[in-house]
Amino acid sequence: MTEEISAATSQPDNVADLCPKMRLQGTVSSLEMFGILVDVGIGRDGLVHISELGETKGGQGNDAFQIEQAVTVWVKQVEKKANRVTLTLQEPLAVEWHELKPGQIHSGKVVRLEKFGVFVDIGAERAAFLHIDDILPEHEILGETSKNNGDKQQIGQLIQEGQDVLVQVSKGPIGTKGARITNHVSIPGRNLVYLPTTQTLGVSRQIGIDKERDRLKEIVNRLRPENSGFIIRTVAEGHTEEDLHSDINYLVSIWEDVLEKYRTLPAPSLLHSDLNVIFRTIRDLFSTDIRKLVVDDKDQFQKVRQFVRSYLPRYGSVLENYSKAEPVFDHYGIENEIDRALGNKVWLRSGGHLVIDQTEALTAVDVNTGRFVGKESHEKTILRTNIEAAEELVYQLQLRNIGGIIIIDFIDMETQQHRQMVYQTLKDQLRSDKARSKILQISEMGLVEMTRKRDRENLSRYLCDPCPYCDGNGHIKSASTVSYEAFREIRRSCRRNTKGSIAIFLHSDVFNYIQQTEQEAIEKLEVEMGRAITFKISDEMHHEQFELYEY
Repeated sequence: MTEEISAATSQPDNVADLCPKMRLQGTVSSLEMFGILVDVGIGRDGLVHISELGETKGGQGNDAFQIEQAVTVWVKQVEKKANRVTLTLQEPLAVEWHELKPGQIHSGKVVRLEKFGVFVDIGAERAAFLHIDDILPEHEILGETSKNNGDKQQIGQLIQEGQDVLVQVSKGPIGTKGARITNHVSIPGRNLVYLPTTQTLGVSRQIGIDKERDRLKEIVNRLRPENSGFIIRTVAEGHTEEDLHSDINYLVSIWEDVLEKYRTLPAPSLLHSDLNVIFRTIRDLFSTDIRKLVVDDKDQFQKVRQFVRSYLPRYGSVLENYSKAEPVFDHYGIENEIDRALGNKVWLRSGGHLVIDQTEALTAVDVNTGRFVGKESHEKTILRTNIEAAEELVYQLQLRNIGGIIIIDFIDMETQQHRQMVYQTLKDQLRSDKARSKILQISEMGLVEMTRKRDRENLSRYLCDPCPYCDGNGHIKSASTVSYEAFREIRRSCRRNTKGSIAIFLHSDVFNYIQQTEQEAIEKLEVEMGRAITFKISDEMHHEQFELYEY
């Protein structure tokens, strides 16, 4: 955890004891052209590159340091196999922006008040936003009775600039949008979600039997601590009082640990992180529907088995340690499913297909019959394709974790009855989706507008980076466009300097285009500018880039 990393502890003995962001005390052992070497007591010196020296007094770069000078450094990178460590004199962020995940609990410091909320420094490169509706006075966070009579309070009455505050990440950074945080903490367990700052007692809507809902509410209400709330999860259905009591004790102990760290650690600090993805998946998704959990790493399998034995003993029999030579993803066809999930075209069993286009504003889905013509009437063929598309679409929304506004363009249907059948199919399929959604009726144009709760990045953002050429735009400038930009840059250069020759380095595609189609334009340009112009290939160049040199 971050607070453990940034705190100074006993000095390590070797490289294997180090981890990124660890703070160390050392002495300068050597001054080099490229930085300084620091002895941190691990048997070999660590390198602080000149770019990591930071702002220092008394000189520039190495000039600011002396042999045997005591310095505080942080571990930047550890290469255990090579027995090498890279250090930095610049204190690292408590948490990287991309490391912010929903569920993390931080202590932070209020840095700016706005009309509709405050910005809080939680140790990341940017402050996170706390909306006024998500702010609780500190005494309420700590479990004390509210002193407010119910009147709506101004931002300055709720919180002050410079104040330490306990917050939870409610929505991680998505694209260019920053993280959202809240004072309304929730801590998920297997059967329950603990709400230490409220007195709410709720039950999952997917538990449909009233008698069972009442039973669960009675048990949890009787066992819960004073001034605290719980949400009873779907998986709690049929569980005993002992199971629920165990969950309550576990969640309360986590909250007590968070409060202790909040009182003792300086802000900003990471106070609590949820389980990693493996154990979180087991905790949240394991049910009687799960037939097998396959783990292909022996060490991880042992950890998973221990976790299941401790918290979910009834599911121990579904665990399998995969040991075949064939990669587990190949054996179960996972690679093909990943490729399908990252492509924008999804084929349907009938031969029709979906086209899914995700943008910053919304996701558009187009349904096409493709090569499916059917043996029945044209209208029935369209109906069958649309129903199949509705079923597949809900699966794709969950698989890709698509959220926000979604527009679905079904194939036009002539009868209201058919439109209603497709709409009902879509609505029925969404009932199994854990993410909340809202859906409107199919319009006369065959469009469905819906929203789906977005609480984390979609699959493509997890697995893909923006294209280095188009930077996520989906297109790049043509060779002709780049060549004309180069010509204009030549003219600008010649206005500044009228002597010498010019060499332009550019991508081979642009070079070939110029050689094949723009020779006449080059000759005219040389005459006009009165200078020799040479074009050269540089495959290290981006397709849209070029560099001009005068000699």
